[in-house]
Amino acid sequence: MRKIDWTLLISVIVISIFGILMIYSASYIWAEYKYGDALKYVKNQSLFFIVGLILMIIISKIDYKIYFKKSNLILLICIVLLILVLIPGIGTVRNGSRSWFGIGSFGIQPSEFTKLGLIIYVSKYLACNEKSTKKFKGILPILGLLGFIFGLIMLQPDFGTGTIIVMSIIGLLFVGGVDFKYFIRLGIVGVVGIVGLILAAPYRLSRILSFLNPWSDPLGSGFQIIQSLYAIGPGGLFGYGIGNSRQKHFFLPEPQTDFIFSIISEELGFLGCLVVVVLFIAICYTGFKISKNCDDKFGKYLAFGIIFQIAFQACLNLMVVVGLIPVTGYARNWEKITKVVGILINKGKNTILF
Repeated sequence: MRKIDWTLLISVIVISIFGILMIYSASYIWAEYKYGDALKYVKNQSLFFIVGLILMIIISKIDYKIYFKKSNLILLICIVLLILVLIPGIGTVRNGSRSWFGIGSFGIQPSEFTKLGLIIYVSKYLACNEKSTKKFKGILPILGLLGFIFGLIMLQPDFGTGTIIVMSIIGLLFVGGVDFKYFIRLGIVGVVGIVGLILAAPYRLSRILSFLNPWSDPLGSGFQIIQSLYAIGPGGLFGYGIGNSRQKHFFLPEPQTDFIFSIISEELGFLGCLVVVVLFIAICYTGFKISKNCDDKFGKYLAFGIIFQIAFQACLNLMVVVGLIPVTGYARNWEKITKVVGILINKGKNTILF
């Protein structure tokens, strides 16, 4: 009989419910303005939460060794979906990236399935090729596959998701015993690749420059991070109180998604942020402990890969929100955002902060 890790289960449920509450608080202004329904986003997220709980119960009954047997098929399906989403008429464009399958406001990203599918495949590869992965030739197939998948994702383009996938697999290779000197070489190649990506898309360079000094272009590339900092700064210890954010009133872009942590900080202060961080730490610590205690090599790598990806993605998001690293993703239409701000200023509903 499988034992339930109650720390993991309770932490996941609590952070999910807390997330739904904060999505409502962060989104009802924008949802009312755009859709005429203040509950638009919270309804969607609540539905996903319920579906997620059902899937969690079902999947918990499945022997994870089945994924070992079907890893090739799972990865193949993920790659096919990544290719299909690039075809106009099949994939849809949202926020500048053709990375969604969807109808109306509902959609799924094949790259999200690829995150898990690639971890399953690499976990199997490491479990079956422990000796060969000690040499660089042994990890070349994984690096080639990783490069191919990263390329497909960059065609969307979605640099943030691509980075998460790459770092997740690098983390798996590291715990799989790959010699550290190879990571130095990979790091050099990675830096060259990032420079190439920046040169290929000027908006990425503008984001790097705005990260260093966002106030150099406060109504352009620096707009989002400035508004995020204006949300985080005044929060103090206890915040303004839930529902009382100022920045969600058309100032901070994506307050209900990428930058929801800013709203948490503004409304609930340092203590609210601490709750979120502690819950993530509990989830990650428990996941790593499960990986460490697993006797099966595939299960060990699988558990580590999944939890490392969650940990890295959470850290990446928090660092972006507080301005420690540049904003990832595709360039937003800042002109529309600043136009909305200008309308509000002209109506006397708010005052711009810079």
